[in-house]
Amino acid sequence: MGKFVLAAIGSKYIHCNLAVHSLKAYAEANGISREIETAEYTINQNREDILADLAARRPQAAGFSCYIWNIGLVKSLAADLRQVCPETELWLGGPEASYDAGNLLRQLPFVRGVMRGEGEEAFLRLMQWYERTDGEAPEELSAVPGLVWRAGGELHENPPGPALNLSRLPFVYRRTAGRDSHKILYYESSRGCPFSCSYCLSSIDKELRLRDTGQVKEELSFFLEQKVLQVKFVDRTFNCAHRHAREIWEFLEQNDNGVTNFHFEVAADLLTEEELRLLGRLRPGQVQLEIGVQSANVRTLKEIRRTTDLKRLAQNVRELGWAKNLHRHLDLIAGLPYEDYESFGRSFDWVYRLRPEQLQLGFLKVLKGSRMHEMAGEYGMAYSGEPPYEVLKTRWISYEELCRLKRIEKVLETYYNSGQFIHTMERLCGFWDSPFALYEELADFFRARGLFERQLSRRERFDVLWEFISSRFRTESSFYGVAWRELLVYDYYLRENAKTRPSFAPRPQKDWPSITAWYAKCAADCPQLAAYRGYGYRQLLHMTHAEVLPRGFSQNGQKVLVLFDYNARDPLTNNAVAWEAEEWTNDNE
Repeated sequence: MGKFVLAAIGSKYIHCNLAVHSLKAYAEANGISREIETAEYTINQNREDILADLAARRPQAAGFSCYIWNIGLVKSLAADLRQVCPETELWLGGPEASYDAGNLLRQLPFVRGVMRGEGEEAFLRLMQWYERTDGEAPEELSAVPGLVWRAGGELHENPPGPALNLSRLPFVYRRTAGRDSHKILYYESSRGCPFSCSYCLSSIDKELRLRDTGQVKEELSFFLEQKVLQVKFVDRTFNCAHRHAREIWEFLEQNDNGVTNFHFEVAADLLTEEELRLLGRLRPGQVQLEIGVQSANVRTLKEIRRTTDLKRLAQNVRELGWAKNLHRHLDLIAGLPYEDYESFGRSFDWVYRLRPEQLQLGFLKVLKGSRMHEMAGEYGMAYSGEPPYEVLKTRWISYEELCRLKRIEKVLETYYNSGQFIHTMERLCGFWDSPFALYEELADFFRARGLFERQLSRRERFDVLWEFISSRFRTESSFYGVAWRELLVYDYYLRENAKTRPSFAPRPQKDWPSITAWYAKCAADCPQLAAYRGYGYRQLLHMTHAEVLPRGFSQNGQKVLVLFDYNARDPLTNNAVAWEAEEWTNDNE
């Protein structure tokens, strides 16, 4: 009686695959004695190394968790594993296998079957079949819910089983206590979604099922005790059950360990005043919220069946930002129906002006099984035939325009989402008609100089932005009274105490004697540097940086000494705490 290996191939090593652990835990909790192993890899690993590890395990059967980002690698590995281990039976599961299982099995004749949809009960029944028959009675597979399987050259499709009671699922992380604390651990307190967004597979399961809140609190206590770095709730719309969400957020407020970050996907327009006040009391950096705006075009939202009160959403996102304690991640999707290039630009500006900590510009994925897939012909939608099935054009937006948005996405990631150019980009936006127009021009600047073709270092990204500012305004140092050199220097040193001084920075020689004198004489008495008492000023130079800058970055403003403290950082941006040294005076002025 051989073992069953559940293989997961993630996008990054830091991500822990919840699915394979849940299948194993549920089967073992329900009496399965046959050995079940989990094997986790990433798409960045050497393919031959993954194959060798799987083959060395010599499983009787192996199952692969399939997603749009790994299905190509899974197909290739499964084919080769069949060659080197011909006795091993192969099974597939996960969203990328579920919605076109018959076709997939016809493409892969060496695969025994597919587990569709919710997998725990199907896997348990499959393991019971192996234990009972050792794989020798294929006709009994007809009793396994949700299974699509082959026997005698024919494919058979079993009906799905009833929806699971989530409170019956075991907690999967206790057995890996301490081993995965440095990873992003995925957790679910609900399944299903009451909404009907046409691009999303979650809309297929409309029955919202909640895990018992008492169980959730007990399991969150485990994460807190282990000081896990991040727990990401995979609930599709966490706050659609208000009492459930509120109790969990209250628990986190009362039991904060000062370390663990919790990620939730929410509908911001559904947040109540009570929930907003509660979220505003949380420790800075304790929680981050992912908010899917997708579009600010009302016609588009109606067409994709997304019910959103945009006015309320904007009001709540702004209110969430006032406390400066939450990371707000807002999403847009390019390629949706009735959204042309100009309309998308307006959606971009609408979201950008809410000043989220991150604005993700995504591109529509036309997923099999979704309503968007059914409507693709009517929308004149062309999309890639290979995963992730990304949109290529629609009746409203051309391929060339989507390519331009791809370039805008890249500069947005660099100059906004990185959080390394906060002050410079905020000031720059004031000199363009709109934020979108600024990023359009910056993307065109990158393209004209071939900068998308190579990886830029952090220092080079600052140099490029200085070149963009200088070329755009035909000036060496400033325009409209703004000290752009100093503003860039401020952003440059906010993130790290760089060893090399940027080329655009004003030379420090004139002020340096007075800066070192301040360090030597005054630093030990500054209340902001109380944590450094007892250090000499040379040691302070390694943990802090001082820069003479115009107050408020006005070209004619009074100069002040700004100190960057790298041991004290903003939990939302990871930038150093910076403050003006009031005690400092420049005797050389």
